[in-house]
Amino acid sequence: MKIAVTCVNNEVFGHFGKCPSFMIYETDGKKVLSKELVDASGSGHSALGGFLSGHGVDVVLCGGIGQGARDVLAQAGISLVYGVTGPVDAAVEKYLSGALHSDESFQCNHHHEGEEGHQCHCGH
Repeated sequence: MKIAVTCVNNEVFGHFGKCPSFMIYETDGKKVLSKELVDASGSGHSALGGFLSGHGVDVVLCGGIGQGARDVLAQAGISLVYGVTGPVDAAVEKYLSGALHSDESFQCNHHHEGEEGHQCHCGH
């Protein structure tokens, strides 16, 4: 199973669609076998489903995410846990132990395309 986590400075990044990179973990479903930081800059909301599918990702862990991006991931067959914060390694370990679940307060309820300099405050 491959798990992708929105990542900046080894912390879960707060806005899925603006994420510059993902830490992608190869796991056996119980423990991490390897990890790799992958640049995603320039992908944007709608392209990230294909980007992540192309990397063989099964699950995404992220901070805030809007419904459109959730739909893109669902269409790509990628599971999602959102509202995640803290160090990326800790988030993956928590997910693998079955203790990580989505936090509904982190769902974005607005659209960001074309909003230069927009700062998402989803979940805050």
